[in-house]
Amino acid sequence: MAEKKENQRKASAAKKKKSERAKNFSSEMDEPRWSVVSFEKRAAQNLTYAEAVEKLKQLAAQKVSGLCIITDDAAARISK
Repeated sequence: MAEKKENQRKASAAKKKKSERAKNFSSEMDEPRWSVVSFEKRAAQNLTYAEAVEKLKQLAAQKVSGLCIITDDAAARISK
């Protein structure tokens, strides 16, 4: 009986943790913490992920090569 309760507690905790991760992931996408970089430079920074996607599309239409979306922290490390 005690083992069953412990398993239920663990399952409940795992479900709660998964739910919290999903919430955090969503909020990170909405935070202005994304940069668009190319082979040559950081093209934009402090964007939400949706804004970064739009910027990437604009630059791709201009034939800018090597585009990707990364966090501002990561972009700061590579642009030095």
